[in-house]
Amino acid sequence: MSGVPQGLVLGLVLFSIFVGDMNSGTEYTLSKFANNIKLCGVVDTPEGRDAIQRDLDRLERWACVNHVKFTKVKCKVLHVGRGNPKHKYRLGREWLKSSPEKKNLGLLVDEKLNTSRQCVLAAQKANRILGCIKRSVGSRLRVVIVPLYSALVTPHLEYCIQLWSPQHRKDMDVLGAGPEEDHKDDQKAGVPLL
Repeated sequence: MSGVPQGLVLGLVLFSIFVGDMNSGTEYTLSKFANNIKLCGVVDTPEGRDAIQRDLDRLERWACVNHVKFTKVKCKVLHVGRGNPKHKYRLGREWLKSSPEKKNLGLLVDEKLNTSRQCVLAAQKANRILGCIKRSVGSRLRVVIVPLYSALVTPHLEYCIQLWSPQHRKDMDVLGAGPEEDHKDDQKAGVPLL
């Protein structure tokens, strides 16, 4: 019924207090970040499936008691691992849809924990920024291009790299981290390498 202006530290503190008891009694891990919640657990038995469903039921009861509504259309199930039985779950009366991939804090995670799609997306974003630099900066001197590359391109290529670090040659090539021979033309043009 009331609130605080967006962006104030007080809002974050009040929100943390408000959702602090959300995970009390849950059997599996509940991760909270801003307005996102992730319920994670290993489900390799029918008992595990039932435990996840109990946790979802508990969350739904918490939401009703605290007058909070989950955006159920955005709630998805990501089944990870080989041989996953891909159980169905519901939140309240609605069955949750399964998704082959999910973006979480800017990282794309798929059901096989494959990072190839993340590598392609990072390379596309970096190339768009390089295109903007090429169109808007007249100088091709290294002293001009390298700082721009470091400030504007590198962060997109290195964002949470510890989680999605490219392991396959094709992913390294997409990101421009392949053999030096592939980049001879770029070196002549003064484009920095990864």
